[in-house]
Amino acid sequence: MSAAAMQAVRIHGGGDVRLESVPRPRPGQGEVLLQITAAGLCGTDAALFRHGIGLVPRSVEPQWPIVLGHEFSGRVAELGEGVEGLAVGDLVASGAGVSCGHCAPCRAGRTNLCTTYWTAGVHRDGGLAEYCAVPAATCEPTRPHGVEGDAAGLAQPMAIAVHAVSRGRLVGGERALIIGAGGIGIFATWAASQLGAEITVCDRDPERLEIAQALGAEATVPAGEQPLAEQLAGERFDVVYEMTGAAAPLAAAVELVRPGGRIVAAGVQAVPPPVDVGRLTANEVELIGTMAHVRGADLPRALELIAARPEGWADVAPRVLSLADVVAQGLPELVAGGSPRIKTLADPLAATSRPYEA
Repeated sequence: MSAAAMQAVRIHGGGDVRLESVPRPRPGQGEVLLQITAAGLCGTDAALFRHGIGLVPRSVEPQWPIVLGHEFSGRVAELGEGVEGLAVGDLVASGAGVSCGHCAPCRAGRTNLCTTYWTAGVHRDGGLAEYCAVPAATCEPTRPHGVEGDAAGLAQPMAIAVHAVSRGRLVGGERALIIGAGGIGIFATWAASQLGAEITVCDRDPERLEIAQALGAEATVPAGEQPLAEQLAGERFDVVYEMTGAAAPLAAAVELVRPGGRIVAAGVQAVPPPVDVGRLTANEVELIGTMAHVRGADLPRALELIAARPEGWADVAPRVLSLADVVAQGLPELVAGGSPRIKTLADPLAATSRPYEA
């Protein structure tokens, strides 16, 4: 008996993304089949679209073409053998990243550094489709955390932000600078503000800075022709979060962090940047990397943070695209750097694009 067909956004190589009819997957041992309710687009999808398979880490060999989408939520449609703790109909957020649970990093609780880590939507079919099969271990039920609707699709990127903020060991009363108010930067603003820290956010887009203020930033700085370190001359921050992946903001972070402070590099650097190591050494500044998220700790916290905002998230993700519009509009906008939304969500079951629904 042939499998039912479904619509999916598949990448075949750099610049080659198509909306195609493909067989609906079946869940394997320990997996669940999700009917996708919301899937996000991010810079990783844009980079894969721009550069192709060469961008993918080679610890696990991807087999392209694959269905894109590593940020997604869905309702459990079918349980694979051996799955416990989930039921058909449950709305869940998927962390998408899969760890072995046995290697040294996994045993140390750093599952995001698993030696065989792989990600749905990068190494295997992901969530920009009507259905997706993923390990049940990646899934967190959203209802116990008070999250329903499109908001569940924001859990994975919020978890990335939660992990980045935690890497900086930020605590209440400290001063933090967040450079870049894209998706992760905006979510990090909310996560950091909920710790009671004093947050300053820098970005080029005035509308994004307004949203950052609504999310708890006490001050905002418009990025412009004047170097950031000059705009903030005399200011010093306990933690600086570099979210853009550009060289100049990282250099500014080195100048603006206080002696003994921390810099968290969350933006992926396309080219290895020059760093003033002498300054880091003299001031005993920590330069900290951050990678993905720890599913067990960060995904539940992400859902708690999403539920904690009474206003909801329509200002961050105002429009939810159809799969056809993901191919025709969403991905090209991201690649060109001109998306009008901080966060772009898709609804694989929608015939046309629609407004965000709580």
